[in-house]
Amino acid sequence: MNRIVSFLICLATACICQAEDVKVSSPDGQLVVNVSCEGGRLYYDATLDGQQMMEKSALGLKTSIGDFTRDLSTVNCQLSTVNSSYSMRGTKASSHDYKATKAVIDIENKDHQRFSIIFQVSNNDIAFRYSIPRQNIGRKEMKRVRIKSELSSFNFPDGTTTFISPQIGPETGWEQTKPSYEEGYSADAPMDAPSQYGHGYIFPALFHYSKESWNQENPVQGTGKKNPRFQNSLEKKSSSDYWILLSETGIGSNYCGSHLSDYQAGTGYTVTYPDAGENNGYGTDFAAIPLPGETPWRTITLGHTLKPIAETTISYDLVEPLYEPSTDYKPGRYTWSWLIWQDKSINYDDQVKFIDLASAMGFEYCLVDNWWDTQIGRDRIEELSKYAQSKGVHLLLWYNSNGFWNDAPQGPRDCMSTAIAREREMKWMQSIGIKGIKVDFFGGDKQETMRLYEDILSDANRYGLQVVFHGCTVPRGWERMYPNFVASEAVLASENVFFNEGAAIKQPFDLTLHPFCRNATASMDWGGIIMNKHLAPDNKSRHTRKTTDIFELASGLIMQTSVQCVAMQPNNLGELPEFELDFLRSLPTTWEETRFIDGYPGRYVVLARKATDGQWYIAGLNALKEPLTLTLDLPMFAPGKTLRYYVDKPSGEPTVIPLKIDKKGRAKVTIQPNGGIIIQ
Repeated sequence: MNRIVSFLICLATACICQAEDVKVSSPDGQLVVNVSCEGGRLYYDATLDGQQMMEKSALGLKTSIGDFTRDLSTVNCQLSTVNSSYSMRGTKASSHDYKATKAVIDIENKDHQRFSIIFQVSNNDIAFRYSIPRQNIGRKEMKRVRIKSELSSFNFPDGTTTFISPQIGPETGWEQTKPSYEEGYSADAPMDAPSQYGHGYIFPALFHYSKESWNQENPVQGTGKKNPRFQNSLEKKSSSDYWILLSETGIGSNYCGSHLSDYQAGTGYTVTYPDAGENNGYGTDFAAIPLPGETPWRTITLGHTLKPIAETTISYDLVEPLYEPSTDYKPGRYTWSWLIWQDKSINYDDQVKFIDLASAMGFEYCLVDNWWDTQIGRDRIEELSKYAQSKGVHLLLWYNSNGFWNDAPQGPRDCMSTAIAREREMKWMQSIGIKGIKVDFFGGDKQETMRLYEDILSDANRYGLQVVFHGCTVPRGWERMYPNFVASEAVLASENVFFNEGAAIKQPFDLTLHPFCRNATASMDWGGIIMNKHLAPDNKSRHTRKTTDIFELASGLIMQTSVQCVAMQPNNLGELPEFELDFLRSLPTTWEETRFIDGYPGRYVVLARKATDGQWYIAGLNALKEPLTLTLDLPMFAPGKTLRYYVDKPSGEPTVIPLKIDKKGRAKVTIQPNGGIIIQ
C-alpha cells in the first residue's frame, strides 16, 4: 500500500509515517498541501480542486542553535485530525466549528539537530508553524533559542495580482510614529511591482489569480448585457479563478510580528522580521522563545470566490484565550468629538455635548481623546465621568503609549509604558467608572512591542477596561486571545478623510476593499460613521464628504468591530431624516454569523450579517462611478417577504422603501455611485 493511500485511510486517527513527501488534505478533500524535501531543502505547495495555487514555496528557520534551512531530511510524520468548537465575542461570528487535518513532520539537519513543521489544513484554510524541542548540542541541553530569520515563502502562479499595502520604514511619519499599518493598498497590481518604501508588504495580504479575460468596461445599466467582471461573484466560480489571503495569528509577547518581503521571481514573498530601527532601536529584530517552543501560525485562505476570504475565521480557530474576562464586557457604539472638532474640542463643555449626543442616540460610550489630562484635568474628568453615567453613558479615555519610541507630544503620557504606571492609572479609572481605553502611537512589530500590547491588555482586564489600539500593528488572533480586546486601527482611517480631500475621494475604495483584507482577519476601528456633509464643525466649510448617507449607514454594518464609532455631530440630530437616526439608534455591533453575498475588492461589496438578536442585515457599498445593479440571492429571508430597503435615489438623496423577496429568494437592487444599500 503506498503512503498516500495509507494516509487517507488513517485520517480519522493518528498514524506514523516515514516519507520525504507528505500530502495533507482538507476534510472535504478539495485543498491539498504537498510537503517535500528536495536536495536537503524543504518546500510546500498547494492545490485547490486540482488547480495549482501555491507554487513550490520554501520552509525553514535559521536559529541560534542550528541552521534549519538546508541539509535537511524528514525523520517521520504524524497525521491526525483536529475537531474543535468555540464561542467568543466581538467578531464576525459568535461561534465556530473548526475541523482540520494535522500533520506534524519531524525534520533533522546534518548535525542531527531537530525541529518540526506543523500543518493544519481545513476547508479553504492552510496554517503552518514550526516547533523546536529541547535537545542536546554537544554536552549542553538547549533550553532557549533565538529565531534569527525565517525562510517561509508564498509563491503564486504567474499572472497573480495583488491587493497589498507597503510596509514603511522605522522612525518615519508624523513625529516618528511609524510604522503603523496606515499606508494605501494596491488594486490588481502585478506581483513584481516594487514596494513603495523598499520594506516589503504588511499582513494581511490579498492575491487574485484568474486565467479569464475580463472585459475592462464597467457594466452598462439598462442594456441587458452581462459584464463578466461585475456578474455576481458566486456565479463566476471556475477552475481558473482564485483568491488567496495571507496573514499570521497567535502573536503576543511570545514572538515578533512579521511582514512580507518584496516579490522575487521563482521564490515569491518571504516572511520578514521587524527592522532593527523599529521601537527607536530598542529590542531585538529577531524572536526569542523558550524550549520546547513554537512559532506563530502563518495562514493562507484560498477560494474560487471571495466567500471563503470574507467569512474566514482562521485567525481565531488556531488560538486559545490567554486569560478569563474579569467582567462582562459590553459591546456598543461611541461618539467622538475629535474627528471633526479636533483638539480644541477636548474641553469639559464640548465633551458634555457629545455625551448628551450619545445619550440622545442611546449609545453606550463617549471617547475623550488626547490632551484631556491638561485641557480638562483629572479632577474634572471625574466630574465628567459622573455626568456621563447620569446620562446612561460611560467614558472611554485616550492615552499615548509613549515610552521613548515616538515623539508624539499628546498626553496623557507616561501612563501605559510601565507596569507601575498602568497599575496606578487603571485603578483610578476603575474607581471613576471609565470602561475602556484607546492607546495610540506604538513603535513597530518587535517582540518587545508585542509584549507591551499584551501587558496593557492583561493589566486592563484586571480593572474591567476594554482596549482599542491606534497607530499600531494589525491584531493577530487577539479578539480570542485577550477577551477585553476590541479592535485596532492599523489602517488608513477616517481621520485622513478629515485631513485630506484625496482620502475622502478614496474612502469608497478603502471600505469596499477591507472586508476582503484588513477586516477579514481582525476587527478594525476605522473610526467613524461620518454623517456631516462637510468635514467641518459648522457643516458648511472645508471639503465635502464624498459618500452618500446610506453609504455611511451601511458602512457601520460592513466594518466589523464590537464597539463601533458613530462619528455623528450634535448638529446631526436636527439635520438627519428620522429614519436615519432610528437606524443608528438600533445599530448592532456583534454578530452571530457573517455571509459573503457579492463583491470585488475596491469596487463593491455586499455582506449579510446576522446579529446576536437573530435579525439579518444586508449591507452593500459601491465604489464605482456608475450605478451598480445586482440580483442578490438572500436565502436567509422567506420568499415573498417584504423588507425595509434603505437606498439612495439617483440624486443621492436617502430614502427607505419596501423591497419584496421574489419566489426564488432573490432581490434586485441598485447601488448608486459612492452609495450604499441596507436590507432588513
